[in-house]
Amino acid sequence: MLQYLTVNDLLFLKVTSQLHHLSIKCAIHVLHVNKFNPYCLKRRPGTESQFSPSEVVQWSNHRVMEWLRSVDLAEYAPNLRGSGVHGGLIILEPRFNSDSLAMLLNIPPQKTLLRRHLTTNFDSLVGAQAQQEKREYTEAAGYAPLSITAKVKPKKLGFSNLATHLRRRRQDESTDYVCPIEAGQAAVNGAEMRPYAALGGLSPILDREPDPCGEQVGLGDGRADPSP
Repeated sequence: MLQYLTVNDLLFLKVTSQLHHLSIKCAIHVLHVNKFNPYCLKRRPGTESQFSPSEVVQWSNHRVMEWLRSVDLAEYAPNLRGSGVHGGLIILEPRFNSDSLAMLLNIPPQKTLLRRHLTTNFDSLVGAQAQQEKREYTEAAGYAPLSITAKVKPKKLGFSNLATHLRRRRQDESTDYVCPIEAGQAAVNGAEMRPYAALGGLSPILDREPDPCGEQVGLGDGRADPSP
């Protein structure tokens, strides 16, 4: 059912934060790639000291907080609770970078050494390929930084456009999906080695009007974890 969740469904549930919409989108994609096996998600740290992007993408919000503690940012880790930030969002959302994370952690811009420390560890975490993709995305024409306070609003339709909209929606219901089915299907059935690559550029959320004055809404970490 998750893959049929629409943007309007989230708005009906009072989930209006653009960041949370992106978070849910990335989470659905990760689950789809892993055939909706909840035990693929990682909540607790293991014994490994080095992480690959394919592992990080499965981290829960709690696991990201544990990583922050491991890189000497324990003081700021609690600020991430309820933020909706998980490994899938970190790896798959091209606009999510170390600056986005610093803002969510409430690290002031004037603390340049601390932000530099976060950036170094963030870049190491996501890997060279994701770094390059994020860099290319930010350098593209029309790029707009990710706002952690932007709101998602319903599409405004004039009376004359209503009938046209309804006809188009019948023809292509997937345009309103939070995570279009094609994204996960290409990843599951495709021959490519990067199963998460199909996600890029398919977000219907970004086509909606953001509200820069909005407040961020909390989103708990309710992911399953097999470890005690």
